[in-house]
Amino acid sequence: MTNHNSNNDLFGNAVDAVREHLHNEGASLCTLLEALEDHSALDAFLDLNMEFGKVDPDAPAIQGALLTIVDRLGSQSFEHLDILARVMNSPTSDATRWHGAKVSDLVARFL
Repeated sequence: MTNHNSNNDLFGNAVDAVREHLHNEGASLCTLLEALEDHSALDAFLDLNMEFGKVDPDAPAIQGALLTIVDRLGSQSFEHLDILARVMNSPTSDATRWHGAKVSDLVARFL
């Protein structure tokens, strides 16, 4: 008997899109989450990466991690982002919006 995750049959394209996004933008997202010092988002990011370390990643777990990340990115205050931008001399607010939009797009693929 094969232990196959049927959710991946249903959400295969979504899972593949997340895998590709992490390959292309994961380092940038991780750097942002570390700068934001948002432990919930970082934990979700690590969970997301752990799923892709499995032979058969779990689509609902991937979706859940993405939802946590997008929620935490959306909850950042403008003041916090502005302070980080000045301290880090980087466009933290722009990066937060960009990553938030991209992760939201990935979440939508599961719906």
